[in-house]
Amino acid sequence: METVRAGALTTVQDLGRPGHAHLGVPRSGALDEAAHRLANRLLGNPEAAATLETTLTGCAVRALRPVRAVVTGAPCPVTVDGRPVPWGRPVRVPAGSVLDAGPAVHGVRTYLAFAGGVDVAPVLGSRATDLLSGLGPAPLGDGDALPLGPPGPAPSPGTTGQPDAAPWQAPPRELVLPVVYGPRDDWFTAGALRTLTASSFRVSAASNRIGLRTEGPALERVREGELASEGMPLGAVQVPPEGRPLVFLADHPTTGGYPVVGVVPEPALWAAAQAVPGTPVRFTPAGR
Repeated sequence: METVRAGALTTVQDLGRPGHAHLGVPRSGALDEAAHRLANRLLGNPEAAATLETTLTGCAVRALRPVRAVVTGAPCPVTVDGRPVPWGRPVRVPAGSVLDAGPAVHGVRTYLAFAGGVDVAPVLGSRATDLLSGLGPAPLGDGDALPLGPPGPAPSPGTTGQPDAAPWQAPPRELVLPVVYGPRDDWFTAGALRTLTASSFRVSAASNRIGLRTEGPALERVREGELASEGMPLGAVQVPPEGRPLVFLADHPTTGGYPVVGVVPEPALWAAAQAVPGTPVRFTPAGR
């Protein structure tokens, strides 16, 4: 297929490349992993098959051979050659036709999946674009060509466990993120820990695939200075000098020197992929 309209930011994503942090390589992969997995299931693809992840404005691609496709994630208008087709249901795209996923009506990131998956060359076992390290294919530009893998058979209607449409999941009106405290929560005052879990923050417009930045009250520290760089896991809640929590997402750095007050468990991060700027964020304690 070829890219007709790349949109604000469209990248190739799969389930990422975990296990390479010791080499300084982030995990990457689809931010809304549930939407990515569902798109592939609807087409009968392996869940690790690569999809296109769009940001806010969607994208449009021209099929150079007939292909089955589906659009999940943030709801948006979907057309084939200008004719409306269902969001969340597999559709047939004839050779030469343009599949257009329009701007997100709710949420941030939409996923376009194709039977056979996007078949760009893998790097360290993954086809994912990593914005921080630059690994994987570059973000899409107008006119870019993308290969598709050989399609498997279409799923049979009524197959046990096989969905025939994507359920609509509204983006969160309030993003609730459980936090397991540590390893550096002792760098913060008791009042700061109460502020973290008792105050309302908001998603900053500066958020991206690297991290969800927040706006709100600053967390007061009891220790000055910074750490020597140490490992940063997915979901780490790092607190830069200005004191506003930053939640690391898929393209996060593997090391960092600002203290981490806690870690958000991975499944809770998927909703962060669809939280638009201004969405209220509430952190809840989840132990140590």
